[in-house]
Amino acid sequence: MKAKQPKKRRPTIRREDTVMVISGKDKGRTGRVITVDWKRERLLIEGVNMVTRHTKPNAENQKGGLIKIEAPVHYSNVQLYNPTLERGVRVKIQTSDAGVKNRVCVKSGEVLG
Repeated sequence: MKAKQPKKRRPTIRREDTVMVISGKDKGRTGRVITVDWKRERLLIEGVNMVTRHTKPNAENQKGGLIKIEAPVHYSNVQLYNPTLERGVRVKIQTSDAGVKNRVCVKSGEVLG
């Protein structure tokens, strides 16, 4: 008998959203989502979770050396950022009378992006 897979959370974070990191070494920092990989449940956030990579000299990069790039962050470590509350917030999906789905801040009831 095959083991049950845990139910995946509905993706409430999209590309170009502003998010706040809620745990880890970059806790409290905000950034814009560059890419979303829902298969691996990871987000690439601008300026967050920077790692150092050692590069060899090649045709493009004559010098080589150390470069800093963003590494993916698990989606459970971030929350959507609400600029009016200036903090990360929980989000629920609400359907309007016209049938349009909106992301709504649980605390303030404000429609986010």
